[in-house]
Amino acid sequence: MSAADLVVLGTTVTVDERRPRAQGVAVAGGRIAAVGSRKELRSWIADATEVVDIGEGCLLPGFVEAHGHPLMEAIVLSDRMVDIRPVTTTDAGRVVDAIRREVADRGPEGAYLVGWDPLLQHGLPEPTLAWLDDIAPAHPLVVLHNSGHLAYFNSAAAQQAGIDHTTPNPKGAAFGHDAEGALDGRAYETGAVFPLVAGAIANPAAYPAMLRAECARLNRAGLTTCSEMAFSPRFRPVLEGMRAADELTVRFRTYEISNPDMTTAVTPGAGDDMLRQVGIKIWVDGSPWIGNIALSFPYLDTDATRTIGVIPGSCGHANYTADQLREIVHAYFPQGWPMACHAMGDVAIDMILDVYADVLDRYPRTDHRLRLEHCSAIRPDQLRRAAELGVTCSFFVDQIHYWGDVLVDGLFGPEHGSLWMPAGSAVAAGLRISLHNDPPVTPEEPLRNISVAVTRTAPSGRVLAPQERLTVEQAIRAQTIDAAWQLFSDDVIGSLEVGKYADMVVLSDDPWAVAPEDIAALEVRATYLAGRLVSDRVPQT
Repeated sequence: MSAADLVVLGTTVTVDERRPRAQGVAVAGGRIAAVGSRKELRSWIADATEVVDIGEGCLLPGFVEAHGHPLMEAIVLSDRMVDIRPVTTTDAGRVVDAIRREVADRGPEGAYLVGWDPLLQHGLPEPTLAWLDDIAPAHPLVVLHNSGHLAYFNSAAAQQAGIDHTTPNPKGAAFGHDAEGALDGRAYETGAVFPLVAGAIANPAAYPAMLRAECARLNRAGLTTCSEMAFSPRFRPVLEGMRAADELTVRFRTYEISNPDMTTAVTPGAGDDMLRQVGIKIWVDGSPWIGNIALSFPYLDTDATRTIGVIPGSCGHANYTADQLREIVHAYFPQGWPMACHAMGDVAIDMILDVYADVLDRYPRTDHRLRLEHCSAIRPDQLRRAAELGVTCSFFVDQIHYWGDVLVDGLFGPEHGSLWMPAGSAVAAGLRISLHNDPPVTPEEPLRNISVAVTRTAPSGRVLAPQERLTVEQAIRAQTIDAAWQLFSDDVIGSLEVGKYADMVVLSDDPWAVAPEDIAALEVRATYLAGRLVSDRVPQT
């Protein structure tokens, strides 16, 4: 037995069913060499071994973000864009002031802001093209809706992006037009939104610093692995360069956006344990907050739905036809690519489950890990069907924390709104699930995800469908080992087991020792990637 490089002592939650609890771990060469009692770990300690006793804290596997957008969040939360998300401010006047101030400060560079949300920022004006042109008559102005599924832009931004009233809609996306066919200053879905925000990273040399800052944010939240669910190949050289220079402090798992040619330049699984492309991403429908998810039931007719422009009785819509979805999945899946499909409405889920069933029938694969993303309005019969097909779900439970009351009172009523994100039924159906934040829509807060999944408490304090609660154990698995499994990485991360990377997080207390509603307030005191300290808030004594 050789000496360990690092020994961490204290209450340890391994998320390993064979040994759920321990008193610490030993780390050698970046991997876990031993998991055991304090007595067992003494034999791993030599003069050169770093020994950390976490005291009243608790050691867990590093958290895994199964559905993130770190490459975009790196830009959004940099000094090149202004954060007006409702998590930053709910005051409509301050939002408008921030827009005017950024336009004045940036001038010809163009102003880019993110976070517009009239459902939570009451009293926002209608962001018409005329209104945006009045604020910024000469220079680009782009305001991203908080969902990321809609961008408001002025005439100068359209001109800079090369978009006019004759520009064809990208597949699965659209530019808004008025009754005369002119652009109305709205762009829906990724293919239309991304060209408008490209101006925010006009200087590619600034991007590595943005991504380093993003990695630090993720580490502070206890995250050691993060997926990128809207990966563009243009970012590959930057990521690979930072990987080669050992500048990444988070493992990245990327899902490339499906493109019109339905091709990719890499092969499935390309990369290594730090940086790997694992799949292809499709947006079957959009966002509940802008009215474009595909449902079998209608939006309510309320002040909230009128505010977001939903036509009374509307059931929303999908971004693709069934034939278009089938074409995309059948192009990538036979090549060995796993698919991750954003699907919020139950009609959208039916569409993609039909496609999954068809492609699996034609090209059987035992361990495909085909994914459904968000699954907001998924029904019990759909969960059973997903389980039968071997399909897995990733739930955006944090929506309950921020929009829970709006879902029930403003958009869908108690029958449908309270059942949003039915994680409990998913686990009961036999699905292996993950929890996620879809950042920057909500901040990276895995501890809040766990708390919300266990309590299902909306902002008002009401509990939405208590039968859909997870246990603390189930919620932690969904933020660690099961999330790692969805990313084809459970063999090397997600639990504290001998041979796996020493990706670890130290919390201020044991999640089982506090009330479920207090899990969100636990502190992340330290984060380790392969045994290397990448974030440290432990008080020095």
